[in-house]
Amino acid sequence: MATTAVLSKGRSTDEVATSVLPGRIASVDVVRDMASAEPIWRVLEQPEHFSTPYQRFDFLNAWQRHVGAAEGVEPFIVIASDAERRPLLLLPLGLERRAGIRIASFLGGKHPTFNMPLWHREVAKTADASEIAVLLAGLRAQCGADVLALRQQPVCWRDIANPLALLPHQPSVNDCPVLRLDPGTPPTERISNSFRRRLKSKEKKLQALPGYRYAHATSDDDIERLLAAFFKIKPIRMAAQKLPNVFADPGVEQFVQQACLTRLAAGGRAIDIHALQSDDEMIAMFAGVADGERYSMMFNTYTLSDAARYSPGLILMRSIIDHYAEQGYRRIDLGIGSDDYKKMFCKDWEPIVDSYVPLSQRGRIAAPALAAIARAKRMVKQSPALKQTAQKLRGALRFESGRSSGEAASN
Repeated sequence: MATTAVLSKGRSTDEVATSVLPGRIASVDVVRDMASAEPIWRVLEQPEHFSTPYQRFDFLNAWQRHVGAAEGVEPFIVIASDAERRPLLLLPLGLERRAGIRIASFLGGKHPTFNMPLWHREVAKTADASEIAVLLAGLRAQCGADVLALRQQPVCWRDIANPLALLPHQPSVNDCPVLRLDPGTPPTERISNSFRRRLKSKEKKLQALPGYRYAHATSDDDIERLLAAFFKIKPIRMAAQKLPNVFADPGVEQFVQQACLTRLAAGGRAIDIHALQSDDEMIAMFAGVADGERYSMMFNTYTLSDAARYSPGLILMRSIIDHYAEQGYRRIDLGIGSDDYKKMFCKDWEPIVDSYVPLSQRGRIAAPALAAIARAKRMVKQSPALKQTAQKLRGALRFESGRSSGEAASN
């Protein structure tokens, strides 16, 4: 196992991180539990290397503990090393079985916006198609999975190309709107004067509330209080939109709570929360992940009270953008999807791609089928008419399910 081989030479993780420039991939190992992969994982997630905050150990370990295990997902952590057993990349996958097919996909399920390996930075800059071919050959030799389902991969991250985007790929089901920030530019360059004036006018109504304030939640007490409000309000909001409540899935609430409360060694939390509050209520909340250069939204909600009339979500979004712009961040994204409020702030779209790679004979049949299903989902998302039909069908099915449950309970 790669973890044992590296650490058995007596090197600390710091020594692994600062050793001479790694060579090319010479071995590929699969680790089947999170704890064994953790030492190498924490080295490669450091800022001097190349990964997204969605692939941090603390984030995905919380997900696997509370959600992945409940869904039958088994850790399938791929570690590629050079001839001297120095780690070059870690691919945080989970293995699940569907209709007899073993599918390896990124850990985190529906919750990460972006999925990518954790790379040694210099390796990521120079990796080419031949390097990816060696990685795939090593995985096929393991005989542990039939298909790699690598969904929602950024083509580029922090101005470095994602080497896995060299694989055959197709557009993901959803796109991601993004706001690009240029450090030092005035606030009106990121949000126009006219839009700011409209938001300021609305905010005056909220400022009349006792104790009105914007805050980045930093204490455990604040985080727990805001999450309690979120889990009360969000199901009501999603039901009103005829959307399934993913936060009601087994373990999701516990995953979110653990990630929001987990302190990172470099500061902040595995999931950061921002909110508008008064002394009486949580008015609006956004939560996401930050890495010093980018803030990426995950989930949000806003009050059920009369204060909702004054666009608290938009006001909070403005405050978050200004907060991170003042810290020198270069990008903010509002998560996947084309909601109207996202278009108010984000003028660019970031390409996200999926790759479905067969690793076995069974995989040669399953991979094209999975790709076709994803293309059909994207077609529905891209067509307003098809999307509306799908929402109506989902609502009808939910109604029938609820009616059936009620009839069964009364019998």
